[in-house]
Amino acid sequence: MKKKRRNREFDRVVQRAIRRIPEEIREHLKNILITVQDRPSPELLEEMGYGPDETLLGLYYGTSLLERSMNEPPLYPDTIFLFQEPLEEACETEEELEEEIEITVVHEIAHYLGIDEERLAELGYE
Repeated sequence: MKKKRRNREFDRVVQRAIRRIPEEIREHLKNILITVQDRPSPELLEEMGYGPDETLLGLYYGTSLLERSMNEPPLYPDTIFLFQEPLEEACETEEELEEEIEITVVHEIAHYLGIDEERLAELGYE
């Protein structure tokens, strides 16, 4: 998509995309904050092992359920970051954008749940 959407308009697309996610996956979003940023910082890309020309659409920040301990709860809320500009640049239509946001959110929830890429492919989220 060529033009950047206003925040409210993009937020509506995000909400529609989340409603598309199957309930058994979507229910795990209840305790996860979803936030939108324009794009990842160069420092974040470097920290994640991405080159300056590589694209990062989303990021899960937190402690996966597999790594949690009752004795040491996470210090910060689990958060999914969506990067608006790279998402819009990767899509030509609003329908594509909605689908890409859905896929991105599901991938980030998978990190929270400890689901691997193979299982995501089985669920149709490649």
